[in-house]
Amino acid sequence: MLHPVRLLPVTFLLGSLIGTALLMIPAAHNGKGSADIMAASFTSVSAVTVTGLVNVDTATYWTTFGHVIILLLAQIGGFGIVTLATILGVFVGGRLGLRSRMAAQVDLHLTNLGDVVPLLKRIALVMLAFELVLAAILGWRFRTEYDESWGDALWNGLFYAVMGFNNAGFTLHTDSLVGFAGDAWLILTISVAVFVGAVGFPVLAELFRRWRHPSRWTIHTRLTVWGSLLLFVVGAVTFGLAEWNNSATIGTMSTFDKVVTSIEGGVMPRSGGFASVDYGQATQETTLIGSIMMFIGGGSASTAGGIKITTFLLLAYVILAEVRGDPEVAIGSRKIGSQTLRQALTIALLAVMLVATSTLALLALGDVSTDEALFECSSAFGTAGLSMGVTGDLPAASQLILMFLMFVGRVGTVAAASALALRGRPRRFHLPEERPIIG
Repeated sequence: MLHPVRLLPVTFLLGSLIGTALLMIPAAHNGKGSADIMAASFTSVSAVTVTGLVNVDTATYWTTFGHVIILLLAQIGGFGIVTLATILGVFVGGRLGLRSRMAAQVDLHLTNLGDVVPLLKRIALVMLAFELVLAAILGWRFRTEYDESWGDALWNGLFYAVMGFNNAGFTLHTDSLVGFAGDAWLILTISVAVFVGAVGFPVLAELFRRWRHPSRWTIHTRLTVWGSLLLFVVGAVTFGLAEWNNSATIGTMSTFDKVVTSIEGGVMPRSGGFASVDYGQATQETTLIGSIMMFIGGGSASTAGGIKITTFLLLAYVILAEVRGDPEVAIGSRKIGSQTLRQALTIALLAVMLVATSTLALLALGDVSTDEALFECSSAFGTAGLSMGVTGDLPAASQLILMFLMFVGRVGTVAAASALALRGRPRRFHLPEERPIIG
């Protein structure tokens, strides 16, 4: 039997392989015969990891059957394959074995094994209810504003609701949301779905219980909520300032539409992947800030990738404590343990090395600029799905690198490392301390 930590990457890998096989069915592809193996595998990995990066045009390359497969892969990947299987076990059997609880605990980043079953039930009910409400809102909009048939409108509404809440970023339109750039109703609804989905299931569960009492929130919830809001504001403001007069993006829009698009620009780089502007025409400031936002990602145990908000903020608190000369890192009235800080530092450094190495590899393998290579790699690792329009033009080797980044970004650097070395070897003695010169 696989250890629960190893089970997580294995299930996502199997899910990607099954998705590839399904997309290779001739009925899933517009054209004769089966889909190209690279298109099928890249799309499958992107869907299972809820990224949204594509190397072919989703709207025209895949049939409705293919779109259904992509939607199901994204929904399963958003739940988490292990979590979804465990949820089915809860509702069918009512009870879970210890191994199933432990597997779900790893997938959801929970510290208390007893929280697994109650949280799983809330996840299933809240997620499905939220997506159905979003599907109805978006379906009504597609019907009334764009004169689509009720069948097409409801299908589009469901597709975008699932992709939005799961932060997947796949669209049924060739230009993503560029054609809806002036539709505040559509843009803001999808943005809300992405923001909520990127917060994380444990945080959503606690907010439902204690939304009236912020002082009773756990440190994790505080970091995630306030960190998400901070990054959203910073992202929206910097996007607006950088693109305000750029005629290739939002420069020719009305002031209201500029504000709406800037709000979207503060949400989507975190992990959403939808775009109502062409990022290939954006300023260097926007692509750099976007790369940083995608690298950070969203909340733990959410549908987002990246190093996660809590990791980023913990490192910020470490710097703050060192500048102040504080002997301990504290948030509010709580001390943060040294092991937690070491984990945060390890995740961040591994991620920096991974993205930097991958960026250099893309530069060596393909005819892309540094901005494009960094943006694509950050998007893949952060499972964001935004692109400067070069993904499909990259050579196969570069696309394989992006697939690996999507996989690691979704499964998590800690889980990926833990799958290779499940536990550290305890040391029963302490070595003498020595301090090398720093700086």
